[in-house]
Amino acid sequence: MMAVPWLLVTELGLYASCFVCGIVTAASVTISQGDLGGLCVLYGSVEYNVTTNSIAVSASSPPSLCYFVSFVSMVVAVVCFSLSLYWLYSCCMDGDLRRQRVWLNLTLVVCAVFLFFLLVTGCVLKIGRDQLCHSVTHRVPNITSCVEAQSKSWASPYNGATFYTGLHKAETVVWVNFFFWMIIGVMVTLQRGQRPEFTMLGGSSGGPGGLDPSAGETDPFLHRPAQ
Repeated sequence: MMAVPWLLVTELGLYASCFVCGIVTAASVTISQGDLGGLCVLYGSVEYNVTTNSIAVSASSPPSLCYFVSFVSMVVAVVCFSLSLYWLYSCCMDGDLRRQRVWLNLTLVVCAVFLFFLLVTGCVLKIGRDQLCHSVTHRVPNITSCVEAQSKSWASPYNGATFYTGLHKAETVVWVNFFFWMIIGVMVTLQRGQRPEFTMLGGSSGGPGGLDPSAGETDPFLHRPAQ
């Protein structure tokens, strides 16, 4: 049995990292949304009540926007988890590891799709958070940054103690996830350029594809004419 190619080992590590990134992003967005009364505050705005000295959400985006961010992150996490389990099973239990070109091409397609949606998700989180923070810093007195609003009093039912931290963490992890998938795309491209022997077969066949390279060597050079 051949050793598992280092490119595949690194790819599995990246899948595991992308799985964690997807879970963290979805959890951060969901927690932030729950703390603010179920509202999606991306691209939203706040107002400051001078009487009660508290902050309240005055405008928010449709909840589907935050659901979209969480959905993309969870789909990426599920696919990464499934791929990791499949290759670990093939390597440890089945003993038959094949990287056929068609599967490498399919992996590249999945990689391109995920890169597109992660790029969209990262931009949504970045621009939406910046617009929210612009409202916070201009309408809440005596603060110069969005993170300072976390220590201010928020009107019920809002809990803004971690709203900025959660959204910032989600955005950062999305870009990390995007970077990991870029590396995966490069590594899969390198694997496509390798020789067809990029396999670890559990069978007893003598050559790639189950063919015996010495089968033709035993044939006689001169065939005896038929009787």
